[in-house]
Amino acid sequence: MKPKTGTDRDTTRSWRPATQRVRGGTMRSEFGETSEAIFLTSGYSYDEAETAAARFRGDDPGMTYSRLQNPTVAMLEERLCLMEGAEACRVQASGMAAMTAALQCQLSAGDHVVSAGALFGSCRWLMTDLLPRFGVEVTIIDGRDTDAWAASVRENTKVCWLETPANPTMDIVDMRAVADIAHDVGARLVVDNAFATPILQRPLEFGADIVTYSATKMMDGQGRVLAGAVLGSEEFVNDELLPFQRNTGPNLSPFNAWVVLKSLETLDLRVRYQSENAKTVAAFLDERIPTLLYPGLSSHPQHDLAMQQMSAGGTIMSLFLDGGREQAHAFLNALELIDISNNIGDSRTLMTHPASTTHYGVGEEGRAEMGITEGMLRLSIGLEDPLDLIDDLDRALAKSGV
Repeated sequence: MKPKTGTDRDTTRSWRPATQRVRGGTMRSEFGETSEAIFLTSGYSYDEAETAAARFRGDDPGMTYSRLQNPTVAMLEERLCLMEGAEACRVQASGMAAMTAALQCQLSAGDHVVSAGALFGSCRWLMTDLLPRFGVEVTIIDGRDTDAWAASVRENTKVCWLETPANPTMDIVDMRAVADIAHDVGARLVVDNAFATPILQRPLEFGADIVTYSATKMMDGQGRVLAGAVLGSEEFVNDELLPFQRNTGPNLSPFNAWVVLKSLETLDLRVRYQSENAKTVAAFLDERIPTLLYPGLSSHPQHDLAMQQMSAGGTIMSLFLDGGREQAHAFLNALELIDISNNIGDSRTLMTHPASTTHYGVGEEGRAEMGITEGMLRLSIGLEDPLDLIDDLDRALAKSGV
């Protein structure tokens, strides 16, 4: 591999963001390919036995096994570091693999976690079901309430965990305030930034220690592959995350890494265009339905905080209908252009009913605590013409009696 246009950090960190998204981390083989290569190999050979030994000791920087290193995966990790402003990154097989690894690599029995209550359903399960099985105590609070964070941390608190904007309630959490609270007791702040992406929000700049992603969402952006990422300091990634990942194996395949790597080249263009579309659609819905939550509109109760942390309102919104599940399902069934799907961040506009899909497993009590009602719908805006989306939404609302 030739360390051509994107592997020297002194050079790449001086590039502007658009250049980093296209060329950051790039390595070329002896063939001089312009598009990054896919290295579909599980292992590597060595010219001499002594070379193999040196690599396993860490004295030789070469690769040993694709559960530890792979050229295609390494290019993706370096590009994500540049985009996020992080020292190090490890990518995983899915968003939930990333969330699980980010938690379990640094927690032990007897530790304490403070978590915002508004989370993706599987992340909520990590807090309420998985971590307690291993002796980790979890306190769940309203993430919007800074005083609740301060009142909940303890001497043994190791992690403060949040999503902002939250899935699917669109809660906004003051990252800088929570980071200060966490650091006062020696805890780390971990932020799931999947909704905003590093294009709209970089949590490390607000004091976060670790940033996690479902790269399945906007980073791929076309609903093709599963992928996840965890970013943070070199010390955390190399000393805590890497040993966990090496020995448990939630690794991203080279092919999926390549797909996401190529998608990052257009991430800024897609996120900003889809955010513009979302704001147009949200302005229509804000006048058309009982309740809409979109951070980019002044009607959102935390709009000012959202705009302090984000450069745009994002691509996701939540809407609430008064007729409960029956009306919500009728509305979904009346859509002609927009797809019913539990994914987000796709180039196609998607909508789902969280209470019966993404957050079904949370249970009725958990949903009520999070503010997920039977009339709630989550809408992920794509690349279509926003006027066509508005026409489809307006027809479906009328057919469902809204």
